[in-house]
Amino acid sequence: MNGNIEILAPAGGEEQLLAAVRCGADAVYLGLRSFSARHGAENFDSEALTRSVAFCHGRGVKVHVAVNTVALDGELSDLEAAADAVAASGADAVILQDLGAVKLFREKYPTIKRHMSTQAAVHNCEGARAAIDLGFDRVVLARELTLGEIKEICRTGIECEVFVHGALCMCVSGTCYLSSALGGRSGNRGRCAQPCRLNFTNGERDYALSLKDMCHIGYMDELISAGVASLKIEGRLKRPEYVAAAVTACRNARAGEPWDRETLRAVFSRSGFTDGYLTGRRDVKMFGRREEADVKDSAAVLSSLKELYRRPFGAVPVDMSLEIAEDRPARLSVSCEGERVEVSGAVPEKALSRPTDGETARKALSKTGGTPFVLAELKTDIAPGLMLPSSGLNAMRKEGLEKLLALREKVTPHGEMPFDFGLTQPHRATEPGLWLRFPSSELLCCEDAAERVILPAGEISEKPELVSRLGEKLVAELPYICFPENEGETEALAKRLFDLGVRRVWTENIYAVRLGARLGFEVCGGFGLNVTNTVALNEYQKLGLRSVTLSMELPAREISSLGGELPRGIAVYGHMPLMRFRTCPARRSSGCGSCDGKPTLRDRKNMDFPLVCEKRRYVSLLNPVPLYVGDRVIRGVDFRLAYFTVETRQKAEKTVALILSGEKTGENHTTGMYYSKLL
Repeated sequence: MNGNIEILAPAGGEEQLLAAVRCGADAVYLGLRSFSARHGAENFDSEALTRSVAFCHGRGVKVHVAVNTVALDGELSDLEAAADAVAASGADAVILQDLGAVKLFREKYPTIKRHMSTQAAVHNCEGARAAIDLGFDRVVLARELTLGEIKEICRTGIECEVFVHGALCMCVSGTCYLSSALGGRSGNRGRCAQPCRLNFTNGERDYALSLKDMCHIGYMDELISAGVASLKIEGRLKRPEYVAAAVTACRNARAGEPWDRETLRAVFSRSGFTDGYLTGRRDVKMFGRREEADVKDSAAVLSSLKELYRRPFGAVPVDMSLEIAEDRPARLSVSCEGERVEVSGAVPEKALSRPTDGETARKALSKTGGTPFVLAELKTDIAPGLMLPSSGLNAMRKEGLEKLLALREKVTPHGEMPFDFGLTQPHRATEPGLWLRFPSSELLCCEDAAERVILPAGEISEKPELVSRLGEKLVAELPYICFPENEGETEALAKRLFDLGVRRVWTENIYAVRLGARLGFEVCGGFGLNVTNTVALNEYQKLGLRSVTLSMELPAREISSLGGELPRGIAVYGHMPLMRFRTCPARRSSGCGSCDGKPTLRDRKNMDFPLVCEKRRYVSLLNPVPLYVGDRVIRGVDFRLAYFTVETRQKAEKTVALILSGEKTGENHTTGMYYSKLL
C-alpha cells in the first residue's frame, strides 16, 4: 500500500475538524461563512479559520478552504475579503469553481494551492488539461467516473482528487438547477435544498432521483494504482461521529488493515452503499433512500464512535537528541520537518545503582501519548555512571513537545501581490439578435429570422448539406458530457466538422472550450458554464470564448450591470435542462430495452418532467414548465436564445413569432430566476 495517498476529511464545523484530525486525516476541507458550496454547514469565520489552521498545522494536517460558489459583480469585494482571510490564516489550498475567484487567488495569492472544484464538472482529460491551463494544481474529479476513466485522467499529470465515500448527487455536480427552479435556492451558490431526495416516480419506481451513498474504500489499492493523489470523504453536513468513522476506515484500509464497513453503514447510509460508478455497473441497484431503519442504526452506534476521537492520534514523527554530561544540565532537542526546539533539564547525579542509558531514555521519551507526536529516531550522548530520574526525562519530553507544537502552530500568512479585478463600465450591447437551438434538424424552422442556429454536432456530420444551407449561421453543439472513452470520437467529429466548413461550436463544459479553441473554432459558451460576473466573462474570453450565454440563474439587474467586451446572451425560452445524469432514472433492471424513448419523472404535484437521452451516454431532466421572457426587455445582452428540446415544429414556429413580436404567451410558463433574488 502507498501510505502517501492523502485522506481528505470534511469539516463542517470545529467538532468535525477535531474528529478528523484525531482520527488521522492528512487534510481537511472546510468552508467560510460565505462563498462555500455547503452554506448549511456550521462553517468558519476568519478567527475560527486561523485557529483551525494553526491546530491542524501543528499536527501535520493540511487545510483546504472551499471558496467554490459563483459570485456576482456586487460580491467581488466580499470575495476578495474572503481571499484575504484565507491568506491570513495560512491555509494550504483553496477549492474554486468561479473563474473570477480563480483569477483572484492566482494573481493576488499565488502561493496558495488551487484546486478545481467538482462543481466545475471535470470528467475527462481535456477538462483536466483546461484546469492546468488555468493554473490549477489539482482537480476534484466528477463522481460519475469509472476506475479506468480516473486512471486516464490521472495520466494528464495534474493531481487528481476523487471522492471515496459519502453521498452521491444524482446530477453531475455544477449542472443542477433543480433546487433553483423549484425553490429559488441555487446549488451553485451553496444553498441546495435537495429536492432530488423527494419522491420523483417513474411508473412503479419511486424515489428515482435518490442514489445510495458511495463507498469505494474497498478499492484503495486500485485507486492508488490509478495515480489518485487524494481520497475525499463527502460530508460537510454530517456529524463528527460520521467523520471519525469514515477517516478511521480509510486509514485502516490504506494500511492494509481490516476496516469496519458495517459501522460505517450504520452511522449513515441510504439503504446501504453503491460502487456503481466506479465499477461501471450503473443500474437500478444504485438507487436508495434514507429510511427509518437507517436512522435507528445510526443512533445505535453514535456513542461508541465518540471514542474514536476522544484522544489525539499520534501521527507526526519527531526525532530527539539527548545529551547527559557531568556537572551540567541535561539537554534535549526535538525536531520535525525542519523545525527544532531545545530544552534543558536537571543536572544528572552520580548513579548509585542503575545509571541512565539509551534504553532507559527511549522508554521515557517515547511516551508521547496525549500529543500528536510519535518518536521516530533517538540519538543519545550519555556519559557513563550518571543518572537522570525518569521524572526529569518526562519533564524534558513534555516541555520539548509543547514548544515544538507551539512552533508548528505559528500561523504563516501568504504573501500578497498587487491585484485588480479589472472591472469596467457596463457592457454596451448591440441590438439583440435571435439564436435558435434545435435538438435535431427535423425541428429546424425560422432560420431566416435567426442570427445563429445551433444543431447537434453529430447530426451536422451526418447531414453535411446543413453547412451549405445555414452557412455562417450554423453552430455545432458538442456533447455536454464526454467521458474519456468518447474523447477521441468527439475530437474526430469536431475535426470533420471543421473540414466541412463549420467554424463555430457551442459548449456548456470547460473541456470543449479548450477543445474548440485548440482546433480553431469560434467557441460559443452555453449557460452551463455558470458565468455570473464580469471577471469570469473576461477569463473565459482569454480561454477562447467568442460569446457566452449567461447563467440562467442570473437576475436581470445583474445582467445589465456586467462589464467586459465578450458578446453575451440569455435564454429567453425553453424547457430548460435542470439536471444531467450518467445513471438514467427511467432505467429498468432489464436495461433500456423497454424504454419508449420519451420517459418522464413525476413529482409530488403530479408534474411530469421529460427525460432526454443523449445516445445512452447521459440523460437530461427538463423543466416541464417552459421559461419565457420573450416579452421582457433585459438590458445588456447581445442575443436572445430560444432553446428548443421537446417541442413540435409548429410550437417552435409559434414561439419564435412571439419572441420577435415581443408578445406575452398565454400558456403556463416561468420567468426563471431573472426576476428573483439569487440565493
